[in-house]
Amino acid sequence: MKHVFHSKTLLAAALAAGLALPAVAADRATPREARSLFEQAVEYMETNGPERAFAAFNNQKGKFVRKDLYVFVIDDKGVYHASGAAPEALVGLTVLNTTDAAGNALFREMIDSTRKAQEATVRYMWLNRVTNKVEPKVSYVRKVGSYVLGVGYSAPRASADDARAMLAKAVALAAAEGNANAAKVFNDRSGSFVKDDLYVFMVNLESGKFEAMGMNPALSDTDALGLRDAAGHALIAEMVDKLKTANEASVEYVWRNPVTNAVEKKRSYVRRVGDSLIGVGHYIE
Repeated sequence: MKHVFHSKTLLAAALAAGLALPAVAADRATPREARSLFEQAVEYMETNGPERAFAAFNNQKGKFVRKDLYVFVIDDKGVYHASGAAPEALVGLTVLNTTDAAGNALFREMIDSTRKAQEATVRYMWLNRVTNKVEPKVSYVRKVGSYVLGVGYSAPRASADDARAMLAKAVALAAAEGNANAAKVFNDRSGSFVKDDLYVFMVNLESGKFEAMGMNPALSDTDALGLRDAAGHALIAEMVDKLKTANEASVEYVWRNPVTNAVEKKRSYVRRVGDSLIGVGHYIE
């Protein structure tokens, strides 16, 4: 029997099921851990076939449920066949037109995106079954036969303290290793200076060009002073101007959040280190 599952009902059911999950799944997993589980799940399903895979993924005490990570599988009609989060509540339900907390049709996007390419990444707002809070989530999804398999990780918003802490680490690295070497580290998207919606950016105060942009390293050596936000605000120019009379400052503007993929209000903290501006920002709810 198939059901149409609306977002509020889905969240409520997931919450109720999540409360019954073992207490051992209490730690927040990292993107790397999610990617590892995703690759293992894909290999398992390709090797063992769908029915055996569904049984393994639905086993909440099995190897495919770790911390706050689990595997889910839907078919091209949006019917759940596996969900390590809440198999009894979700398996068999039709969620094709279900939307997330922001109104995005996430399951339809998963199906459509894997029709265009075998693998995709989908961002949405979803319930974290450990914290019982709706948070930004990123899922890796892949077409396996006639099904879409996915594993997602929760990517909560960073706080002002998180941004300041990353900035302090970035400034310390630049002071110890030199700005040029630090810029290379900041541009490593797999490194410690890019984490969910936090990343470091660096601007040369003489040339006005980016030296580093953790979320988009391709912007390095491009004009930063002329950059404007979605409201037309010359944000980098304001940062540079403020650092003419101070060694540190903060600037507010609107910018696209790489986790939620939405334009949101943002506050960045910037410091002057030699001839460079180094900054880290956080998104404001």
